[in-house]
Amino acid sequence: MIFSEIVTDLQEQLKKDLAQIRFLLKKNPGMGYARIVEIGKEVGKKYNIKLIVNFPKEGTIEEFDMYGKRDLSLIVNYDLKRFPIDRETIKQKAKEMLGDVQTEDAYMYENKEGVRVFTKNWKIDILPHSIHIWTEFTENVTEFCNWLLENAYPMKK
Repeated sequence: MIFSEIVTDLQEQLKKDLAQIRFLLKKNPGMGYARIVEIGKEVGKKYNIKLIVNFPKEGTIEEFDMYGKRDLSLIVNYDLKRFPIDRETIKQKAKEMLGDVQTEDAYMYENKEGVRVFTKNWKIDILPHSIHIWTEFTENVTEFCNWLLENAYPMKK
């Protein structure tokens, strides 16, 4: 459930500062984005991770009600190159929990490993040191990310 806790915490903090963020975005978009990044970092520190709020498509920064509900990167530990569980287990669990998705090995170089879970509309990049979620956190995506943080990452509350 730690992913759920992290995103709920992030959503609450972003909502708390939303008036300031909106003001900054109008006045100076760079400063507005910097404040969002800062809030992500502050929340991430509580969980001993680096948390990055991403806006991969133009215009998504104006979708205030979606802040903290999609497009996040969680960097757990830059030094990790291998998963503590088998990649096939991650792929199997992705298909089981997310339904009609494709999976593939990704970033397989320099003795590193990774998994990509994707559909034609979105993807999740899963690396031993980080997770990059490029989609909205539906119930299934959230449950899968909870499973990942509990099973594929040495995270403690």
